[in-house]
Amino acid sequence: MPTTKHLRGLTTASAPPARSARPALAAALITLVSVCAGDAVASVFPFGPRNRSVSDLGNQFVPFHAQLWDLLHGRAEGGLLLNWRSGYGTAFLPDLGTYLTSPFALLVGLFPRDRIDLAVYVITLLKMAAAGAAMTVLLLQLARDARHAPRWAAAVLGAGYALCGWSVAEAAYNPMWLDGLIAFPLLCLVGEWARTARRPVLGPLVVALAWTANFYTAYMATLGAALVLCLRLLLDGERTVRERLLGLARATGTVLLGIGLAAPVLVPVFLGTRHASPGWTKEFVPVPWTQLFARMLPATYTFFTPALFLGACVLLPAAALLAHRPVPWRVRAGWAALVVAVALSLQWGPTSLAWHAFAIPNGSTYRQTFILSGILVLAAWTALSHGWPGRRALLAGTGVLAAVALAASAGAVPDPRALALFGGGVAAAAAGLALARHRGYAVLAALLLVGSLTGQAAATTAYADRKRLHALDDYPVWGADQSARAAAIARADDWPRYRTDPGRERITGNDPLLLGGEGGAYYSSHTPAVLTSTLAALGGGWTSGGRVVESLDNPVTDAIFAVGARLRTEPGHAPVLVRAPAPPLVTVRPEARAVPGARAVAEARAVPGTPAVPGGVRYGRSPFRNQELLLGARVYSRVLTSPRTAAVCPAGTEVFLFAPGYYGTARLGDGPPVALTGRLPKRRAAMVSLGTAESAGIPVTFDGARPREWSVGCLDHTRLSAAVDRLTDTGAVSVTVTDSGVRAEVPAGSGGVAVLAAPRIAGWSCDGRPAASYLGLVAAPLNGSHTTVNCSFRPPGLRSGVAMAAAAVFVLVTVAFRTAVRRRAMSASPPRHQPFTY
Repeated sequence: MPTTKHLRGLTTASAPPARSARPALAAALITLVSVCAGDAVASVFPFGPRNRSVSDLGNQFVPFHAQLWDLLHGRAEGGLLLNWRSGYGTAFLPDLGTYLTSPFALLVGLFPRDRIDLAVYVITLLKMAAAGAAMTVLLLQLARDARHAPRWAAAVLGAGYALCGWSVAEAAYNPMWLDGLIAFPLLCLVGEWARTARRPVLGPLVVALAWTANFYTAYMATLGAALVLCLRLLLDGERTVRERLLGLARATGTVLLGIGLAAPVLVPVFLGTRHASPGWTKEFVPVPWTQLFARMLPATYTFFTPALFLGACVLLPAAALLAHRPVPWRVRAGWAALVVAVALSLQWGPTSLAWHAFAIPNGSTYRQTFILSGILVLAAWTALSHGWPGRRALLAGTGVLAAVALAASAGAVPDPRALALFGGGVAAAAAGLALARHRGYAVLAALLLVGSLTGQAAATTAYADRKRLHALDDYPVWGADQSARAAAIARADDWPRYRTDPGRERITGNDPLLLGGEGGAYYSSHTPAVLTSTLAALGGGWTSGGRVVESLDNPVTDAIFAVGARLRTEPGHAPVLVRAPAPPLVTVRPEARAVPGARAVAEARAVPGTPAVPGGVRYGRSPFRNQELLLGARVYSRVLTSPRTAAVCPAGTEVFLFAPGYYGTARLGDGPPVALTGRLPKRRAAMVSLGTAESAGIPVTFDGARPREWSVGCLDHTRLSAAVDRLTDTGAVSVTVTDSGVRAEVPAGSGGVAVLAAPRIAGWSCDGRPAASYLGLVAAPLNGSHTTVNCSFRPPGLRSGVAMAAAAVFVLVTVAFRTAVRRRAMSASPPRHQPFTY
């Protein structure tokens, strides 16, 4: 039986790191084998023809890793501060801090660029494996006496944590979230160091690493680790109240210091979210408890419910904890209460908001589920570290899990195979735990526990792989189509003389990052509101409520944004490159004046207080007139708003249709149908070309009911060519683009306003002053006496973030110095001195 002193609860071990290395590697190996086996069973990439790049995996993470590859190899347009490829020029540091600051992301540079999908898959696997290893190290550090739970048991539980349903079903296609899966056990370890006054320098560094890798899930992991630390302090009967409060204060200081070290990334990310398009939100509505219990079973998947699956090797000892008598009742009650409290917090609106940093997520509202999984693993280890559960405890635990299965079946009946897999896993885990009590059967016990975990996790991975393909959008892996498009863009690209747009016929929402060029398309959590509103005023389309901005395929907007080459791709055909004369990136405009008769709306600006050019210019309701306003010339010979019968465009003009809320097809006369995909407010259809009017008065027809709001513009290409020539003649004679700005030489004596064809997002300054806004674009007033315009970009918050980090470094160096001095004094003093605390 364990000693009375041991039964006080888990205490931090002082075992050498070597004792944790092999179990950690074993946990990583179990994780890798289970995930790869599940993917192979589902025949998904790279083990079969099925695609795994669903939703944000293919739409965001693969393209952003492609941009990182280009940065690492010196082939990107832009640098760490400014991304010239997306959205006609956007901040890159917030995106870097959100998607790419994990140390694992750097591994993408070791792969060929056309194997970018494989690189992201390998990074995903390694993150899962690292999470399992980190949890195993934490478990071994929490147990003073490993005789009651061999190290291989910690490896199994660590792998069970890495293979939780949240990991294999949700974070597998949101790889940045997996950094939070790694962060939770590491931050719990930091809490232990603070509780016992150890590692005063390493602790803040670990916090900084976690928050830099992914601040969003690191925030959740920090909350979870704080709950665990509070419970550990309450259960620590060997320390006084004052000592417990000091431990909590040390932990708070450690976290604050670590966040300060990460501030150069965190502050720009935070301000980037403030300036971002709000997208679409979903009010929190708790799911029925029967669905919550159903998601604890293996091989289940739905998008808006928490992925609570854990292997039976974790759930059974956790469920048996209350009946496991060798564990002190206070410890049993404490861990059981924490599990219940966190589970309840998933289902209550205010606590759900708190878990998600007080912002309703775009999509699933159960992103904190991995914290509950981690706490269940810690509860299971609490039971095992006090001895293998006896018959009574195993029967009680099995009864709890049977009740879970019964509750799951009371609602929408899960797949019978899921129930069978759950029951089989519980039986194997129960047999393994029973055999583990007998030394001669340790190998068989380990095989049963590992086998039940691997089988259930692989089945859950395979099931989620297949279900996601039916539930979510998917994006193809790099193949011949991507290679052909990228090669065509590379041949045409001549940045910064003009932009090359990858085109409207997109593969992902971030084709400029994936394929190259400098386009208008962009999808990020930081898509600037000024970009969304400016392109919308010009007839642009979007999805996800404005977060996924589509490329504008229109000759007028191409002239406005200096797009000189555009890729057009028809299914089954080779990509076609369309070229057109384009003004320089910096043009000169006279002082802006409002257009008479235009219905004024608020001008798109990056932040409140951004200076606008003189004249009080405003966008109107018509995107055709807005294009003319920004171009500075009348180029549409006729604009018809919701015509009753026909669109009577003059012969020879190009007919453009704007119907932002329409979903269906439209055509000009007998011409080919053109698709529009508007379903406001989530999806907005972009302005489209219906072709050239061969004769006057050709009608526009729709495949169904006419849209409620629509308009037609008749583009005169002769007028457009004249306007482009005028902007070219008066525009910059030379333009130099850097990773953080633009330098342009304008003709001598130029007055009015210099306009940079880039959205006026927060952070731009020109000639030492905050940049002005010219209808949402970067602008700098000219007085005729200078011919050079210097515009630079610094992400908001970078300077203050660096200052915070410098202060944190100073504090950390001071702590390190004091620690070294105190240790030297302690080594020269009798052992009666107390350990150093700070």
